[in-house]
Amino acid sequence: MKKKAEHSEQLILDMLDAAAIVERRLDSALSFSRGVSFSEYRLLRALQEANQGLTRVALAQSLSVTPSGVTRALKPLEKLGYVATVRNERDARQSLATLTDGGATLLADVSDVLADCYASLKLDQLSDSRLGAFEQVLVLLRSN
Repeated sequence: MKKKAEHSEQLILDMLDAAAIVERRLDSALSFSRGVSFSEYRLLRALQEANQGLTRVALAQSLSVTPSGVTRALKPLEKLGYVATVRNERDARQSLATLTDGGATLLADVSDVLADCYASLKLDQLSDSRLGAFEQVLVLLRSN
């Protein structure tokens, strides 16, 4: 029993190390080419997918970060013109963050940069069965 627990711990540590490496690569490529971090890209993408805008709390939940972290991340994106805030006069917590046309343009512009990064990860070298097993692990971890 202890062997399986030790194996699970090592697997989790290895996954976290790999995720950190992938995020650093993506962050570096985006920062160098477009001046945004990968976490900012994720925030912009979440707003794009929401279409109608999101409250800071909903955005935080969708990205698994704190609402204060979202607030800190949105400020520079607003200054750059990628995000706009539609204020709720009655309740500031209900203000919506929305993607601007500039933000949508940025997301379209970074697609080639990200495609190159994704290709460098060489996930296409995995067999369909291994890729499927990997996806199953990720789905299992997300469901907890």
